Amino acid sequence: MTAAAGAQVFDVDAAGAGERLDRFLGHAAAERRVALSRTRLKALIEAGEIRVDGAVARDPSMRLAEGATIAFEAPEAEESPLLGEDLPLDVIYEDEHLIVIDKPAGLVVHPAPGHADGTLVNALIRHCGASLSGVGGVRRPGIVHRLDMDTSGLLVVAKTDAAHRGLADLFADHGRSGSLEREYLALVWGAFDGAEGKVDAAIARHPRHRERMATASGERGRQAVTHWRLVEAFGRASLVACRLETGRTHQIRVHMASTGHPLLGDSVYGGGFKTKAAQLTEDARHALTTLGRQALHAAVLGFEHPITAETLRFERAPPQDFANLVNALRSSA
Repeated sequence: MTAAAGAQVFDVDAAGAGERLDRFLGHAAAERRVALSRTRLKALIEAGEIRVDGAVARDPSMRLAEGATIAFEAPEAEESPLLGEDLPLDVIYEDEHLIVIDKPAGLVVHPAPGHADGTLVNALIRHCGASLSGVGGVRRPGIVHRLDMDTSGLLVVAKTDAAHRGLADLFADHGRSGSLEREYLALVWGAFDGAEGKVDAAIARHPRHRERMATASGERGRQAVTHWRLVEAFGRASLVACRLETGRTHQIRVHMASTGHPLLGDSVYGGGFKTKAAQLTEDARHALTTLGRQALHAAVLGFEHPITAETLRFERAPPQDFANLVNALRSSA
């Protein structure tokens, strides 16, 4: 896809007759491989930037007639209201379209209530500077997937609207038919009978604890599928590799807990397993306390570059605190 720049002109054919203005433009831009999202187009319409047969059209739901001509200038990106911050970043790969980083545990990805600054987005605004070319009309990084604050590992972020749209489509597919590859390493409680398996259980908000997620019936929750593979057994704990077929909030943490194997250090979904730590050796207990979070790391990230079509694949070992816990469990086993 290419970034929208300068004059944009679209003619309404017979197939587009009777279509809503915003929907027609969304389809037409996608067919032309121009990076203009429906949200961006709707904002341009409501701002009076788009003309139909020479007249300003401010209603996104306006129905189009065959033969109508739609024209507008793609405006320059606005500066982000968020401030850039000089925070350390472990950059694995970067070009003019996207950036891949190894996110440390403890770093929030996007500003939110309680985390107005000091986030990955703030750091990327400072790091990328003028190379951010306007995701959604604003000069900001395009977040297409997230990691929990206390989860470490690989994360790709778009720098341009064109890359953002391509990556968003890729992550929406979750690798079912596209090139996306994501694998996480997790330390979980307990031993497994088999070498691999699959958890297919819908996920929804917990009915009583709204800050938590939980498995739910298909009618109430959203489909979620996690494939797991045993990497190493330590007796009272195991190291597993998890591959996502969907991307729900806290998916790996919820799914592994639902099988009776919650993540070590997970205070939200593994609270009932705190007493198991007493069964570990002193070194393993110390390593678990030092970790102080869920033992989850995004280790592998692979995808086809949305602009160049180059195959990219990255692999990153877990941070030292995670590795120390693995070593301590291995010694105790």
